[in-house]
Amino acid sequence: MDETAASMLDALFTHSPIGLHLLDTDLRVVRINTATPLMRDVPLGGSEGRPVHEAYDLVQDVELEAILREVLDTGVPVLQRVVRVRSNGDPPPERHLEISALRLENPRRSVLGLAVTAIDVTERERARTRTEVLSAVRRHVGRTLNPAVTGAELVPTVVPAFADIAIVEVVEAVIRGDEPPQAPLPTSTPLMRTAFRSIRTRPPQAHPVGDVRRLPAPTPFTQALADLNPRVVALHPTAPWLSVDPPRAEAIHSSGAHSLLVVPLALRDAALGVVSLYRTGKSPPFDEGDRELAVELATHTALCIDNARRYTREHTVAATVQRQLLPRCPESHASLDTAYLSVTGADPGAWYDTIALSSARTALVVGKVSGHGLNAAATMGQLRTAVRSLSAFDLSPDELLARLRYTAGQLATERARLPLGDPLRREALTADCVYAVHDPLTGMCTMAAAGPLAALVVRPDRTVAVPGTPAGPRLGATEGAPSAAVDVEVPHGSVLVFTSDPVLTAYLAKPSGPLSTAPDFRDRPLQDLCDALVYALPPGLGAGDAAVIVARTRAFPSDRFAAWPLDPDPASVAVARRRTRRQLAAWDVDDETAFNTQLIVSELVTNAVRYGNPPFELRLIHDRTLTCEVRDAGSAAPHLRHAGTGDEGGRGLFITAQLAQAWGTRYTPPGKTIWTEQALSPVTGADESL
Repeated sequence: MDETAASMLDALFTHSPIGLHLLDTDLRVVRINTATPLMRDVPLGGSEGRPVHEAYDLVQDVELEAILREVLDTGVPVLQRVVRVRSNGDPPPERHLEISALRLENPRRSVLGLAVTAIDVTERERARTRTEVLSAVRRHVGRTLNPAVTGAELVPTVVPAFADIAIVEVVEAVIRGDEPPQAPLPTSTPLMRTAFRSIRTRPPQAHPVGDVRRLPAPTPFTQALADLNPRVVALHPTAPWLSVDPPRAEAIHSSGAHSLLVVPLALRDAALGVVSLYRTGKSPPFDEGDRELAVELATHTALCIDNARRYTREHTVAATVQRQLLPRCPESHASLDTAYLSVTGADPGAWYDTIALSSARTALVVGKVSGHGLNAAATMGQLRTAVRSLSAFDLSPDELLARLRYTAGQLATERARLPLGDPLRREALTADCVYAVHDPLTGMCTMAAAGPLAALVVRPDRTVAVPGTPAGPRLGATEGAPSAAVDVEVPHGSVLVFTSDPVLTAYLAKPSGPLSTAPDFRDRPLQDLCDALVYALPPGLGAGDAAVIVARTRAFPSDRFAAWPLDPDPASVAVARRRTRRQLAAWDVDDETAFNTQLIVSELVTNAVRYGNPPFELRLIHDRTLTCEVRDAGSAAPHLRHAGTGDEGGRGLFITAQLAQAWGTRYTPPGKTIWTEQALSPVTGADESL
């Protein structure tokens, strides 16, 4: 070896910042550089001739020796491979080395040993690991808007990458959506354990997930919730605070944890909960870098929990408003039983309603407003009120939706005029709605839809039909095309199903769906059918929160309905009054109601014969009320007016309105129907003490 080469070799082994090591074929140390030994704090003297792990006081590392022996056997060099090694200690400190190993051979190709370079990259690897953990937390934590689930999203990202055990405990009030308390957190505040994860298969737990309890004090956990500062705590069996919480002390002892990192979940000086991280066995204790990372993890988690809390609170308020705006129980007639159903929860924008109409008819309404939260619930309430108000005018379904579309357009215009900074202004107001009217006397159901909603008809033979209801534009849309109504024959014993979610409707319409395969519900409560539908829904259906109406039709009792044609002659008034008197006597109607009804019939028939067009018909319906109808083919509608004191006529409709509970005009293609409703008195002779 010439003088230059020898000088360079000597410089490398005395001044190089990279660890240089010569090993023989038995992996014994031949020479090391004096500038940077393989491990820090290892004396240089006496290392030559000793195995690698003994020379540097390492716990025998199978990974390192396996790599070096593979290079000896194959001659394939290893370049910049990062390996983990541990020094003897309690617990053994872990370090990361970036090594390169080359096999040394003489000119005769005989193996002389290895040349190994080593760089201590422990801090670099720890920083990389911390960055990966933080990135994973930001990707996976906060995907759901549930404060209890957020903790369950956190623990898999930190175990085992950052800690051996992770526990998340959240203030119970935050889980409910309430405002978090300001620090210092009172010791009487209950916390819920929302998440737990450990590297062990059957780890010991002081308390199960879901347990709500007050934290014993004083402990590092209560102290962290008092001043909102994280703490790194060495776990010694003699620590005085362990005696305050025996179940947790027992779990710590059983798990072999030696280092604890307590981080408060805090936001704007408010305490939302606490994250407890443990390291066990041979894992290194938490250090200052770990503490800084834990603070970042907790800050992100606290923000996600607070967002979920705010959503929970808004959802709770919106659901409360929705419950107050929706009917508590459906209105049922003798010919129609109805039941309500909410699938997967309460969508604040979805609504259902059943409305009792004149002549024993019932309106069925299901709709859904776009958006979410309280604004959707408020808009839903406005549209539901509008539908109820419009239904009082006896409009056909297509005409009612046309009026409702105008109302939705007005609401959309008001929203567009909100201040520029209002986020609601940027949300388009649209809604879907299906409106149907069931007439038990004709066995027909007339329906119209705005948007993609449709009804399902399950006939008595168990076949499921989807009426071809033309879908009009959604409410609030700019299209001006009207909705078209369609008449569907609904045999007695059929079941009508209306949903606010087209996905759910499509699934229920399948030939093998739950409506076709459900047991016979002809005489069973409709609520049983609703439960059967929910049980049959697959978890991956993709249906959102849906409002559902299920209605079962029955034949209207023939003895509760009477109809007579009338001649276009003034003498028909006396005939109509006489027939009315006999029919009311057969129905055992009280004398006062019978007398008032005869007066009403006289006035309505007189007006029809005088101002209407034949044919004429009188109908009486004995349902929840007593309905009197007079039909004619004319289109002119009567109007209520107040006659002067000297007028000889003009008081008929006024008298009718005074005697009846309600009255109105309903237009149909053949003409019009003037109807009145009267409340029926309790059955004579009933025991009033009940």
